[in-house]
Amino acid sequence: MKKSYTLLSQLTFFTTLVVFALLIQSCNQAPREAEKEVIVEVEVEKPEYFLLRPETEKAYGYSHAVKIGNDIKISGAVSMDDAGNPTAVGDFEQQMKNCYSDLEKVLKHFGCTFDDVVVENIFTTDMPLFLELSAYRNTIYTKQFPTGSWLGVKELALPEFMIEIELEVHKTK
Repeated sequence: MKKSYTLLSQLTFFTTLVVFALLIQSCNQAPREAEKEVIVEVEVEKPEYFLLRPETEKAYGYSHAVKIGNDIKISGAVSMDDAGNPTAVGDFEQQMKNCYSDLEKVLKHFGCTFDDVVVENIFTTDMPLFLELSAYRNTIYTKQFPTGSWLGVKELALPEFMIEIELEVHKTK
């Protein structure tokens, strides 16, 4: 019995030494890559604002577009002159063309085209007439159409406006 007790004691002692040696060795090792602290600096993009008609936009309190990173939000374009007066009054098709003309100016400012548009929302006071004339959009979007919504509304900012078009753009690098 004494022999088996001695063997058991020796085995326990040997096991304890091995565990202790492994612990000491692991404490002296450099941390693994996964365990190293990683500090990532993130550059915060400052918004870039664009005013198409500065006097009008300041008077009404909005920016026509804002770019943050690769994304650009463009306020609804309506058919107006540089003084903020409605144009093409009563002519839905010309108002729609005027909207796209202004939107193209904003896109060009940011080095984009209609191919970069990912969302287009259209607000109109005359949905049946818009649907009748919507094929004009095929001349604007020649590669693909963006997502978006077409909404019939009771009125827009001024009673002469029949259509308003807003865009969201994703500019690839």
